[in-house]
Amino acid sequence: MHRAYLILLSIILFISATAFLSGEEPDLRAQYSRAIGEWPQPTIDSGVAWQEFAPLPGTDTSYFAVMEQPNVKLGKLLFFDPLLSGSNQISCSSCHDPQQSWADKRSVALGHDHQEGSRNTLSLLNVKARKTLFWDGRAVTLESQALSPIETHHEMAAKPEELGAELGAIPAYRQLFSQAFGDTSVTFDRITEALAAFQRTITSRRSRFDRFLDGEYDQLNDQEIHGLHLFRTKARCMNCHHGQYLTDDGFHNIGLTYYKRKYEDLGRYTVTNNPDDVGKFRTPSLRDVLHGAPWMHNGLFSNIGGIVNMYNSGMHMIDPSAEEKAADPLFPVTDPLLRPLKLNAEEKEAIVAFLGAVTATQYHMRRPELPR
Repeated sequence: MHRAYLILLSIILFISATAFLSGEEPDLRAQYSRAIGEWPQPTIDSGVAWQEFAPLPGTDTSYFAVMEQPNVKLGKLLFFDPLLSGSNQISCSSCHDPQQSWADKRSVALGHDHQEGSRNTLSLLNVKARKTLFWDGRAVTLESQALSPIETHHEMAAKPEELGAELGAIPAYRQLFSQAFGDTSVTFDRITEALAAFQRTITSRRSRFDRFLDGEYDQLNDQEIHGLHLFRTKARCMNCHHGQYLTDDGFHNIGLTYYKRKYEDLGRYTVTNNPDDVGKFRTPSLRDVLHGAPWMHNGLFSNIGGIVNMYNSGMHMIDPSAEEKAADPLFPVTDPLLRPLKLNAEEKEAIVAFLGAVTATQYHMRRPELPR
């Protein structure tokens, strides 16, 4: 009996030691099958302002009524109408396609005369919740954001001051503007106001992760829960991806600026002229992230595993010395939040699995019949 007891004890100690060495916590499901306030605390760096995860709200019973509001209905038509472009061939939906998770699946956008832009198209999902717009944050409202793609020569290449007359020449549009604004005047300000009203209705559907947050703890399997835990702790993701939309809405330099090379992009600096902002780009939301390939501001990554590997490496480039920085104040400095993570293959797979749980099924909006 004593010998059998010793053998059993040895087995138990071996299993415990193996779990400890591998960094796994055998009771993760128990730890996360409780109210979120009782979950293990995330790994957050000093000085980082963060918010706990929160689920998206349940089904909005007013959605279809909102979509019938005159300004929203008008905005939807304008969003899909190529008359807003100089060639009358490109609409907002050319780059923000509802069939492509409201982006375009290209590394960088393709616009007027098949000219390529320099940045990846951001999805419009949940755009109403963003504090700033564009990768560099140069717009703070959807109304002001619309001007740039409409008038930029390699995007829609239109003349905003001429759009009112062009659309106003269509009787059906005059009637729609009258319903939305009280008279038949068609102006660029009203066009952007209607576009913004429609875009604020573009939201993610609830994912399995939302249901998990609401207490349906069978919605995530063990690998996804492991990925959730790593996301919050060892992988350090929550320093930038947190809250309801899994973003801090901030700007960070993750080392992809191509400084003084062919594809150089100075990011936020082009807006602020602050040398500290060189190479910083907006933190994208991870809602529906697996629908968003390719990723990064330049569409560099088409494989989510490649992104996890990139962050696992730490991406911390050699920072300049004080003397070098003084000689070149624009030399980019990689965000100190980035550090080598030492994730093993199993852990990286678990994080990707968790991102799959955050990704919801898509809602494919029908393209409307346009006024002519």
